[in-house]
Amino acid sequence: MSRLRIAFINAAHEGDDTRRNFRRELDADLAEFDATGGDLPATLDFDGVVVSGSRSSVYWDEEWIQPTKAWVRDAVEAGLPCLGVCWGHQLLADVLGGEVADMGEYEIGYREVEHTGDARLFEGVDRRFTAFTTHSDAVVDLPPGATEIATNDYSNHGFRKGNVFGVQFHPEYDAETAETVTRGKDLPEERLEAVLDGITEENYRAACEAKLVFENFCAFAREVRESDADPEATLA
Repeated sequence: MSRLRIAFINAAHEGDDTRRNFRRELDADLAEFDATGGDLPATLDFDGVVVSGSRSSVYWDEEWIQPTKAWVRDAVEAGLPCLGVCWGHQLLADVLGGEVADMGEYEIGYREVEHTGDARLFEGVDRRFTAFTTHSDAVVDLPPGATEIATNDYSNHGFRKGNVFGVQFHPEYDAETAETVTRGKDLPEERLEAVLDGITEENYRAACEAKLVFENFCAFAREVRESDADPEATLA
C-alpha cells in the first residue's frame, strides 16, 4: 500500500521546530507549505491535510490568513481528512462556522486534558491524559454540527465534524520545543519559572501518549482513501 501524501500547512512564522516535530510524528510523505510566506498548495490532490500552530490569531488581519482559510475551506469541502493543531484547530473551527476568541488569560505547560465525545482520534489514549498546552485564544463556540471530543478547565481542546479533527494541545512537541516556546512568552517571572520547572522527562514521557492522535489520524486518512476506492465501504 502506498504511503499517505499529506499537505502540511506550516503556519509557524519560524517553522524549524514545527517542521521537525511534525515530520517525526506523521507516518506519511509530507508536502510542506509555508503559509505565512504565502505558499499554499495549487491542488487538492492529497490524502489529508495537517495545519500547524502559529503565533498569530485566526481573526487577525494578516495578508496570508485569508488565503489559507480559503484553501483549507476548499479541502474540507472536498472531503479531505483534516487535522488542525492549536492555531490549526482554531482555523478549522473558524472555517466551519465556529467562533474563536481571546480567553483573557494564558494556558501554558504540561496540563491534564480529558477526551470526551469521540474515541476515533483518541484510540489508545487514557480518558484523562497529559499534554503540553500554549494558547491564549480558544474555540468558544463549536462549528454547527461539530462534536466536542476533548476539554479541560481552560477551554475546548478538541472537536470533530465529519472528516475534520482539531486539537488545541500540542501532541507533536518534544521537550526542546516546549522549553523554547515557553522562554519566548511574555509571562511573569514566577509563572515562567514554574512552567519551565514542569518541563521534565517524566512529564514529557507522560505526554507522549497523546502522540497517538497522529497515528490514529493517519489510520483514518487511509480508511478514507480506501473508502473512496470502494463505494460500499463505511467509516466510523
